[in-house]
Amino acid sequence: MSTVAFHTLGCKVNHYETEAIWNLFKEEGYERVEFDHQADVYVINTCTVTNTGDKKSRQMIRRAIRKNDNAVICVTGCYAQTSPAEIMEIPGVDIVVGTQDRKKMLDYIEQFKEERQPINGVSNIMKTRIFEEMDVPAFTDRTRASLKIQEGCNNFCTFCIIPWARGLMRSRDPEDVIQQAQQLVDAGYKEIVLTGIHTGGYGEDMKEYNLAKLLRELDERVNGLKRIRISSIEASQITDEVIEVLNDSDKIVRHLHIPLQSGSNTVLKRMRRKYTTEYYKERIDRIKKALPGLAITSDVIVGFPGETEEEFMETYRYIQEIGYSELHVFPYSKRTGTPAARMDDQVDDVIKNERVHQLIELSNQQAKEYASTYEGEVLEVIPEEKFKDDENDRRYVGYTDNYLKVIFEADEEMIGEIVRVKITHAGYPYNAGEFVRVLDAPNLNEKIKMSS
Repeated sequence: MSTVAFHTLGCKVNHYETEAIWNLFKEEGYERVEFDHQADVYVINTCTVTNTGDKKSRQMIRRAIRKNDNAVICVTGCYAQTSPAEIMEIPGVDIVVGTQDRKKMLDYIEQFKEERQPINGVSNIMKTRIFEEMDVPAFTDRTRASLKIQEGCNNFCTFCIIPWARGLMRSRDPEDVIQQAQQLVDAGYKEIVLTGIHTGGYGEDMKEYNLAKLLRELDERVNGLKRIRISSIEASQITDEVIEVLNDSDKIVRHLHIPLQSGSNTVLKRMRRKYTTEYYKERIDRIKKALPGLAITSDVIVGFPGETEEEFMETYRYIQEIGYSELHVFPYSKRTGTPAARMDDQVDDVIKNERVHQLIELSNQQAKEYASTYEGEVLEVIPEEKFKDDENDRRYVGYTDNYLKVIFEADEEMIGEIVRVKITHAGYPYNAGEFVRVLDAPNLNEKIKMSS
């Protein structure tokens, strides 16, 4: 039996696609092994969001080549899409496939075994208009299932290379989304995370269909689905119709990731973002009314070319005003090939790092404030894995619907179930909790009662 090993760099979409590619290998009778073991085939799913992503991708490719001289080395993902020639120059790389045509990978492997000639299977992504169907009936290591609903992005923000790596916006057929969601629920998943490159843009390339309609159909038609989480949505895509669905649904969780990138209108303009701070705030206020207690997480880039101290302080004050439950803060990093990399007034690294620290401190403070409002409350948590403190630790870690990370004593059988937990001590990054009971599992509750 042939063996295959995977290494995934980058975002949730890449992790989803690795699972989909593994599914193709499994159907052909392959066995999956760990990446640091000997394998017949290595698949490296690369990232190119920053220059560091490229560098890490090259390191992992070389690591696979060193592991086994005779293995077939396949490179796929975003870096493979944007720089196939660069990857083909690494001695030992056999097959390069970009962010489409992943189904051809197994044919390429057979072709390579016969001809022993490197294969470049990367084609022009900008011409692709159809969503590539790749099913994932179950995930190797997750209790939350991702479901990819769209591909590509039409925004062309000045700092971002992703449209060149992923192509233009294309949405997955709604029936296929619903069918796969049902398959995942039938496999035992209680929560589904809708994901994509520009998730909130779902349906923009369709007639008479959009994200709000998809959310409604998932809510109504998928039997047994308990939680729907949207991985990320732009403020400009939070339409009144989306807000209405959030208001009506009892399955869509109280957590949205809404990228901000900057709280200064002049910086947003240079970034070519599609909203102003006034518009963003108006949308946030509307959503908070529809979903009381909503946790809002966000991404912020500091030190964008030309960012003055005043523009940075606008961002700082704006974040204070919005009140997030957590921020991902990134120092701006030049991405070769993007307009921002060619802009004058690049900000000094020392200044960038100072600003990053200031925002991380603010984020930690806001995260603690948000969590503290839930101290003493009973929330629903899905335990995901053991809390790795020591061998005898009986504690598990999981997320509430509003994305608080909770540690509490539990049983292995509770993994993936929805459990009611009382928050005994709020904090950040973790909250301490106390198990109350498992929802929808009377037998399990009885068993736990007897063993305690």
